[in-house]
Amino acid sequence: MINPMDISGRIIMVTGASSGLGREISILLSQLGSHVILVGRNEEQLNKTLSLMEGDKHYIKSFDLKEVDEITKWMKAIAYETGSLSGLVHSAGISATLPLRGTSTKKLEDIMRINFTAAVNLTKAIRLKGVRAKSVSIVYISSVAGLGGEPGLTAYSASKGALLSFCRSAAVELANEGIRINSVTPGYVMTEMGKKTKSTLSFEHFKALEAKHPLGFGTPRDVANAVAFLLADTARWITGTTMVVDGGYFIV
Repeated sequence: MINPMDISGRIIMVTGASSGLGREISILLSQLGSHVILVGRNEEQLNKTLSLMEGDKHYIKSFDLKEVDEITKWMKAIAYETGSLSGLVHSAGISATLPLRGTSTKKLEDIMRINFTAAVNLTKAIRLKGVRAKSVSIVYISSVAGLGGEPGLTAYSASKGALLSFCRSAAVELANEGIRINSVTPGYVMTEMGKKTKSTLSFEHFKALEAKHPLGFGTPRDVANAVAFLLADTARWITGTTMVVDGGYFIV
């Protein structure tokens, strides 16, 4: 049987692998045959992710992506241990429901540092000789908040919108190096972060948000499937785009 999304033997790094989308993406990639580098701050939760995965030769690398200036040195050390990387999924992120009047400069910078600046530095690092394989696929996890607007999400939306813009420009710049860069833009997904967001909303606001998704809220596997497609050779001729996986959010 032919599996067009087979990625056997490829080494792929997934940030935010300790929970939510990052965990589900890591599980699916292992089922498709890849060796996954699990990145997050909570080693206990990373081990939980590992226990749910298939295959072997996976790696746990505890790291705080706020340390953006250390990313290059850190990734060089990882590649020396694991071998050259064929893929990167930046799923780590901070979500904060804050009114504009309550968005301090520090909070804005914290959100941008993880959601955007870390993605930039990870991309700069993976293109280096000795870190990258001959061909590389990068996928950023953005959000429909980066395309549209929701009250209380100004900082988060700005960070995800910046990520989408960076994706397009970096894809053009790095195409001749054999690096493809794409984004997946989910609607509301029932992850731990999604449940936390739900707890901050009134019942009426939450029901209104639900009504904006004609196919209902998504699951982590819905997003993971899109990521796997973009990492595999099925997306060999796709770069600089965003795959919207939103249950119809933008057609309402």
